[in-house]
Amino acid sequence: MAYKNMSDCVSDLEKNGHLIRIKEEVDPYLQMASIQLRVYEAQGPAILFENVKGSKFPAVSNLFGTLERSRFMFRDTLELVQKMVQLKGDPSLAFKNPFKYAGVPLAAWKALPKKSLFKPSILNQKAQISDLPQIHHWPKDGGAYVTLPIVYTEDVEKPGVMNSNLGMYRIQLSGNDFIPNKEIGLHYQIHRGIGVHQTKANALGKPLHVSIFVGGPPSHSFGAVMPLPEGLSELTFSGALGGRRFRYYKTKEHTISSDADFVITGKVYPMENKPEGPFGDHLGYYSLKHDFPLMKVDQVYHRKGAIWPFTVVGRPPQEDTSFGKLIHEITGSIIPKEIPGLHEVNAVDEAGVHPLLFALGSERYTPYLEVKQPAELLTIANHILGFGQMSLAKYLIIAAKEDNPNITVNDTHAFFNHVLARVDWTRDLHFQTNTTIDTLDYSGTGLNSGSKLVIAAVGNPKRELASTLPEMNQWPNEIKSVKNASEGVLAIEIGDFINYEAEKEKINRIALQLAEQQDKLINHPLILICDDASFIEANFNNLIWACFTRSNPSHDIYGVNCFTEYKHWGCQSSLIIDCRMKPHSAPLLELDPKVEASVDAMAAKGGSLHGII
Repeated sequence: MAYKNMSDCVSDLEKNGHLIRIKEEVDPYLQMASIQLRVYEAQGPAILFENVKGSKFPAVSNLFGTLERSRFMFRDTLELVQKMVQLKGDPSLAFKNPFKYAGVPLAAWKALPKKSLFKPSILNQKAQISDLPQIHHWPKDGGAYVTLPIVYTEDVEKPGVMNSNLGMYRIQLSGNDFIPNKEIGLHYQIHRGIGVHQTKANALGKPLHVSIFVGGPPSHSFGAVMPLPEGLSELTFSGALGGRRFRYYKTKEHTISSDADFVITGKVYPMENKPEGPFGDHLGYYSLKHDFPLMKVDQVYHRKGAIWPFTVVGRPPQEDTSFGKLIHEITGSIIPKEIPGLHEVNAVDEAGVHPLLFALGSERYTPYLEVKQPAELLTIANHILGFGQMSLAKYLIIAAKEDNPNITVNDTHAFFNHVLARVDWTRDLHFQTNTTIDTLDYSGTGLNSGSKLVIAAVGNPKRELASTLPEMNQWPNEIKSVKNASEGVLAIEIGDFINYEAEKEKINRIALQLAEQQDKLINHPLILICDDASFIEANFNNLIWACFTRSNPSHDIYGVNCFTEYKHWGCQSSLIIDCRMKPHSAPLLELDPKVEASVDAMAAKGGSLHGII
């Protein structure tokens, strides 16, 4: 089904039982977000909000809320796009199996962007920023945001659509110091194509012309988040996935998507920034207020019958989790081909993606040695940390496929246990300090700044992981509570974090006391210092999320019987990770009780929401 716009998509989903309409007036201040969060958690349908308070435009959410629905929207093209990506990684496949890839040339033709010969109708209807649905997602958000924007820029040195960049960078429509209807905030993280474009424009002293597309075929939104192989344009991918060429039109200053539901045009001038944020983000915390590029608005266009798409991000899983699953289906086979020796990777969604990456590689360098140690795994790890957005990984945990041919990085709990059973903390820890980390990760020393840790484990199991507490003679007095959080993992409480100087002294003192009984810790290779041991114990997702989103490897890792030898740090017994909230940590996302009560009341009335949430 080749959708021409968002209305086509909504009609198709409704016809096939994938969408419900909410006819009652709903407030874009927190209410719409609350409904989206609940429907997603129930794995419910897409939601069309027909009556958005303060706006004449309807809004739709949860389009990508389930992998089944994502596949349904691209049911006619998904298999062909997968084959296109496979051929990009290995063109010889077309010769080895020509019938399997026979339809690829047609899909490739649909991938070519198409210039509209006549002025598209979207340019005939104008609005203001304040006319758009002003969706406020979390209580401490700095204002209303666009959460499914398709941000289009071009290379000023090589103008044209084939050298363009599509990206999904959140847009702040209101709040802070933005002049209403004239200025909006353009937030983008490190390692994004728009940064290259802005750098070139700044060097020439020219403004960067930006077009923000909202709505249109859902393939356009998906193309904006797709981590494509080098040389494959987001526009071509969007056209191939949508089964319809990406149609565009050139005005005097901007490129317009002819099929979008909304287009916001404007300019970003060199070194003109304003505070943007806070914003409740996909790690489960607020990203805080910082200076980001200021976009001065030229025009706001909309098509007749325009529908405003949005999503809500928060602690995973959320709707963007389905984005990630579909991306993996499409590109899962291509990344290992790009990195020799790599079999699988998993940017762990439960930990917010970039804080934790699992990888499975080969260890073939020294098959003649009986005692195994990481060698090829470290080469693969270095390659991963220099490859696309995987370079943002803060913790990279890698193991050898030869040690267990049945292990997979997608079974996160089993893979984690596989590594804990084999890891040698004296050898297998490899730090990078004073480096870049994900913009949204506030565990480090500043914005975009922190450290990384590679944990590489290989060989036969060195220990059995215990599922019960160790029989210690006595726990250090400063430990207030101890839980066996998972196989081989202890969660302990020692009180609130004060500052690094005080905590370093306290934790090292505890480690010294534990070292006196380290034989009792043999089957507990990992100790987590946390704010709430019961929370960590409750389920494995809590453990992964708290551990890897709240710790900075260089600052928050300690060890029982630790040592530094020729600048290599390790420990002879349990590794200790301090994953408590710190004074510099970003606040947790919490719902507004009054808004939640209002949504409960709406559902209880028996209207459109009855039986859905």
